[in-house]
Amino acid sequence: MSDGPVRDDGMTAQRLGEITDELLASYDHDLPERVTLPNQAKVVAVIDECRRLLFPGYYAEEPLPESSCRFKVGTWLCELYSDLTQLIWRAFAHEDPRRDTDDVMAEARRIAADFVACLPHIRMALKLDAQAALDGDPAAGSLEEVILTYPGFEAITVHRIAHWLYDAEVPYIPRAMAEHAHMRTGIDLHPGARIGQRFFIDHGTGVVIGETTEIGDDVKIYQGVTLGALSVHRRFAGAKRHPTLEDGVVIYAGATVLGGETVIGRNAVIGGNVWLTASVPPDTTVIESEPTLDYHRRPGK
Repeated sequence: MSDGPVRDDGMTAQRLGEITDELLASYDHDLPERVTLPNQAKVVAVIDECRRLLFPGYYAEEPLPESSCRFKVGTWLCELYSDLTQLIWRAFAHEDPRRDTDDVMAEARRIAADFVACLPHIRMALKLDAQAALDGDPAAGSLEEVILTYPGFEAITVHRIAHWLYDAEVPYIPRAMAEHAHMRTGIDLHPGARIGQRFFIDHGTGVVIGETTEIGDDVKIYQGVTLGALSVHRRFAGAKRHPTLEDGVVIYAGATVLGGETVIGRNAVIGGNVWLTASVPPDTTVIESEPTLDYHRRPGK
């Protein structure tokens, strides 16, 4: 029996060429050549740059000594402005390749500059979110612990960045940011959702908050909560599909609230595992019926 080399016909030159031609034929040739979108690593890098500026004591790789902190923060701002401009330019250029390149770049620079100018406001909003977590969770030892370790705080940090860009009508990038936070925290928070001050997601795993959700101030929700739509049909795109939570609402674990006309009134409490498709008046508590205990012995016992 021969011990010679075994012939491998798994990928011949002919087969490789056929696959290449088939892929090329499937690409969209109706539009001019598009600018490629930035990869996810570039999006994550901008998130990290934002977090470094928002909370340098937690996310900066280097200290901020008093003698040079102004220089370093200014340098970080310039880096963020440059990198964010490139992200936004690529997003707009890819979305509409027929637009004049100079016009797209001018718009990208304007939006990036406006975003950088809003960083102090975003930081103040996040400080209130962190304080709400500390006030609302007896297990929280300090603000430092909340900022550094809480998945809910990480999710709302990314959301407040992504939502600003969403409101500026930047395509692709806000959703890419939200999905990065989703993968890291288990919290699916659409960048279109409007969220008030002092928002706290406790534990967080499995939380879903839809695009047109509106959340007031001082709202607290727990793990497994869904704020969703009654229908996901494409024809409802752009319509108010998700619920409204007024100030002071608390929603416990596993509850589901659906529908664009559903309003949970001020200071209402929604118990765990409740399913709601209708509005709830203010100062109301909604709970599931208590379970019925069956004391009958099973056969043979």
